Amino acid sequence: MKTLLLLLILVPLALVVMIGLWVATAYNRLVALRQAVRNAWAQIEVQLKRRHDLIPNVVNTVKGYAAHEKETFERVINARAKATSATLPGDVVKAEGELSSALSRLLAVAEAYPELKANQNFIALQEELGATENRVAYARQFYNDNVSRLNTAVQSFPTVLIAGLFGFKDEPFFEAPAAEQAAPEVKF
Repeated sequence: MKTLLLLLILVPLALVVMIGLWVATAYNRLVALRQAVRNAWAQIEVQLKRRHDLIPNVVNTVKGYAAHEKETFERVINARAKATSATLPGDVVKAEGELSSALSRLLAVAEAYPELKANQNFIALQEELGATENRVAYARQFYNDNVSRLNTAVQSFPTVLIAGLFGFKDEPFFEAPAAEQAAPEVKF
């Protein structure tokens, strides 16, 4: 009788402890994944800040050669202002798309000025901007990889139960702006 009573107490207690350990493990995994996403987003912000800091130098260099391209300069400056003030991921993606488009137009303007294309300052700025664009692309990929891992965990059974209980939710991917999705047109 004592053994049966002991079993009736220990088995449910063991189950409660096992479920508690599983909940704690699942919760801690979700927290780690969420932190990885936040860290990856912070890396995107660092690279975008670097990009935003370079843009005025590029604009000023091009202005010296193509002063009559005022509308193009204003587009870049306005797009940069929007991009630097955006805070929510969706707003950042949209603003960065507009900035990429405006920058593309600015660099296209530069193509029309052979003396500008030969300017060492402009060449250095263009190379730095290109390297920064590569860093932004890498940071986006890193962020999206982390978002994918978090979203998979949040949506997978049985972790979805813990995610719902503690308020974990899917995070948005950083998708390429529409201007960058189109294949470039090459003309000879």
